[in-house]
Amino acid sequence: MTTTVRERAREQTMVVPADLLGSADFRHRHGVRLAYVAGSMYRGISSPDMVARMGRAGLLAFLGSGGLAPARLTRAVDETRQRLGEHGVFGVNLLATPSRPADEEAVVDLCLARDVTIVESSAFVTPTPPVVRYRLKGLRAGRDGEVVVPRRIMAKVSRPEVARLFLGPPPEPIVRQLRDTGRITDDEARLAHRVTLADSITVEADSGGHTDQRPALTLLPDILRLRDEMQSQTPSGRRVSIGAAGGLGTPESVAAVFLIGADYILTGSVNQCTVEAGTSDLAKEMLQSVGTADTTMAPAGDMFQEGAKVQVIGRGTLFAPRGRKLYELYQQYASWEDLARNDPRVAHQIEEKYFGRTFEQVWGETRAYYGARRPEEVERAERQPRRKLALVFRRYFSLSSRWAQEGEETQRVNFQIQCGPALGAWNRCVRGTALEPWRSRHVDRIADVLMSGAADLLSASVNRYAHRTGPPPAITPASPEVGERT
Repeated sequence: MTTTVRERAREQTMVVPADLLGSADFRHRHGVRLAYVAGSMYRGISSPDMVARMGRAGLLAFLGSGGLAPARLTRAVDETRQRLGEHGVFGVNLLATPSRPADEEAVVDLCLARDVTIVESSAFVTPTPPVVRYRLKGLRAGRDGEVVVPRRIMAKVSRPEVARLFLGPPPEPIVRQLRDTGRITDDEARLAHRVTLADSITVEADSGGHTDQRPALTLLPDILRLRDEMQSQTPSGRRVSIGAAGGLGTPESVAAVFLIGADYILTGSVNQCTVEAGTSDLAKEMLQSVGTADTTMAPAGDMFQEGAKVQVIGRGTLFAPRGRKLYELYQQYASWEDLARNDPRVAHQIEEKYFGRTFEQVWGETRAYYGARRPEEVERAERQPRRKLALVFRRYFSLSSRWAQEGEETQRVNFQIQCGPALGAWNRCVRGTALEPWRSRHVDRIADVLMSGAADLLSASVNRYAHRTGPPPAITPASPEVGERT
């Protein structure tokens, strides 16, 4: 008797291994065993401990550079390198700082000096000279005519128009500027048009920190299609990997983005509540109890005047409403004196509850900070009372992050802990298991649980479908007539 296709499918059990999820090209390019990345976190929360542990597990992770002094970041890079050896896999975050381009230059200088071969660029809305310089340094023609690109960029984006910039070659005006100033060689400039600015693009959906809160199920397919449209325009023919980030706290969500077509995933919030995270035990205890509805939006300290926002935990802290209040007052009043004169009760509350000292005392600290780094800011603030007000209010955001990271118990109510809803989903996922307490959570273990769980779910789905209907049909783009009434 002839065995039918459906009968053969019922006799087989298909297994989707975790190490085959995503793109094989991505795994090979970065020398990792899983298409999984631990993204960078501000002020070194993605610490040498975290990055080294991921590297030893054969996984890629990025050191957080934002908010770190150059000397501290240098120590973090050197420590990580020492732990992993010369050939260890790790990268460094390159954060956009439009008002302080020298900060970008300093990170690029460090990465070039220490031979860090991959950076995670984040918060960029347009390419800048430091980003382009990093990408092009060392570019050369290979024996077979292909371009050898020793430096890789993983660009984190949340908008298609920004993704487009990183999917194309480095902007010619910037390349020309770098060549004319001797920042890159003539050969590097000549080859620039043959490479894309980024090797990988991480599509950041609803996440902790700076976020547009866009849904992954719409944003990821959009940028995947954009990549495919532009791929034929890439002179080198290299395929840019597209990864997913934001909201990835369960095997189900990880399986979903791989099913859509993600080449890799990048996690953030779930890694903040681990043994290796560079933040306080007190902050981790608060993070351990977060649910999916326990996050909220608050003003961003680094872009306070512009009205940018970040996602933070709202449970157990008053940072979000207090941050919003400071932004409202900044918009309403021209100076601290104006505020104190018109609303003395609120002014007293800010000094007592927010800062624990007077406005002038906080200004003294702020003036000392900027005086050592950017004295021109102090001069402008002394001339412009409203700018002085903004700088002092921004001090609250800086302190609130530091208090949380250092576990300052007396300031718990003011803790700023950036976090997305993915952690709440993870907390529920591991409730009642050995991974419920944060002291049992390690970044590489989380990676394996999420990836193996996603693989199991996809295997079960494939087998369930095969057993019911036979092997699944090939998926092709729908014709324009699909959905039209006949």
